[in-house]
Amino acid sequence: MSLDPGLAAIIEALNTNFPRVEEMDAADVRRIIRGRLQLPPEPEAVGSVEDRHVDGTGGPIPVRIYRPTSTPTAVVVFAHGGGFVFCDLDTHDTLCRSMTNGVGAVVISVDYRLAPENPWPAGAEDVYAVAQWASTQDFGADKLVVAGDSAGGNLAAVTALMARDRGGPPIAAQVLLYPVTDADFDRPSYSTYATGYYQTAAAMKWYWNQYLPAGATPDHPYVCPLRADLRGLPPAVVVTNGCDVLRDEGECFVEALRAAGVPTVHRPYEGGIHGFMTMPGIELGARARQRCWEDIRSVLDSGCSSVAP
Repeated sequence: MSLDPGLAAIIEALNTNFPRVEEMDAADVRRIIRGRLQLPPEPEAVGSVEDRHVDGTGGPIPVRIYRPTSTPTAVVVFAHGGGFVFCDLDTHDTLCRSMTNGVGAVVISVDYRLAPENPWPAGAEDVYAVAQWASTQDFGADKLVVAGDSAGGNLAAVTALMARDRGGPPIAAQVLLYPVTDADFDRPSYSTYATGYYQTAAAMKWYWNQYLPAGATPDHPYVCPLRADLRGLPPAVVVTNGCDVLRDEGECFVEALRAAGVPTVHRPYEGGIHGFMTMPGIELGARARQRCWEDIRSVLDSGCSSVAP
């Protein structure tokens, strides 16, 4: 499978410059990722941005709240990627601003607790706590969406499961950008795209080792949502990449959602690599973002939502 031309032009630099996380500890990985963060001098304007804290079971959870300039259509609780180990509110600021304007929604970005210091289920419980909190606030919209990219896509999917199982809050949609849904490293995409496509198989195995505490099993549905009973979940928008170790599990999750009767929009980007929607200047990423925001609006306009038991 061939890469998108815009990504092919930078793939060597991406492969060379991304740290070999499997040879490092979490603190060093975070330091390197943070040191390479380049924020735009003039970020995309939104109605307002507010940093605050939400009470969680493990203590206050930092969040960043983006409000659109117009009456919001929904409230989106967003979980960033980063292998459950790194990234933060700043690394995904640009994506959240784009989502705020593109969907016309209040976006609440969650700075959840990171592994390995805070292994599963800490991050998932934080995202769920923020979703619960958001459902009690008056943001001017009554539809609640959970969203995330990569590891954050896992946390968003798990939050939808928790909301169904725990009696709320009602979730109108789940938006999963190249999500982590399983810990099965024997899928063909793990060998085909093990190296040379930015995200590596070795890195993914390291992330899972950081995230899962000793004795935890990937069979738990709140660890690997692909292994869960998916019936009764809210409509989904799922983005997958053709050149990504996570491709197969993402496609399997789409199939499992549809088999469970969950309305699902699937947008496969055959020339895409992991994380491409957050890469500045990549035309494919810009196009995928706008298509995703349109898909979210369409799902919300359809009136389909899950009903908490």
